[in-house]
Amino acid sequence: MASLLRWDPVKEFDDLARRFAPFVLRNPESRIEEKQARKSVEWAPSVDISEEEGAYIVKAELPEVQKEAVKVVVESGVLTISGERSRSTEKTGVRYHRVEREYGAFLRSFTLPEDADPKKISANMKDGVLTVRIEKLAEAKPLAVEVNVE
Repeated sequence: MASLLRWDPVKEFDDLARRFAPFVLRNPESRIEEKQARKSVEWAPSVDISEEEGAYIVKAELPEVQKEAVKVVVESGVLTISGERSRSTEKTGVRYHRVEREYGAFLRSFTLPEDADPKKISANMKDGVLTVRIEKLAEAKPLAVEVNVE
């Protein structure tokens, strides 16, 4: 049976682009800011993000980083972890064969889910791991009101 609709290859590409736009074309200003920030960043710590019943947990590996050198900020729905790991002074009489650890400024940013409460965030540092806990907003319960019919 012949199709009554005419095939339009351009329309298919437009549909595909529209479907993938949220993943590729985030806020253009934030993409420019990310590129500028990356220029000044020398390394990026490994991060695990998990979810519990009432909160999101972000764990960042920051060995040899002093907690005073770490900054955690939430702004416009974006969690940013930044800081600096200083290169330890080289010991005299020690000859290094390989140095793989990275030093200098770091920055990681993550868009928070809509149900994250930006007012209920805590962070602590223990054994070289920064743990950030972001509480979830309380679910709004649907309001059911019975109306008397007169």
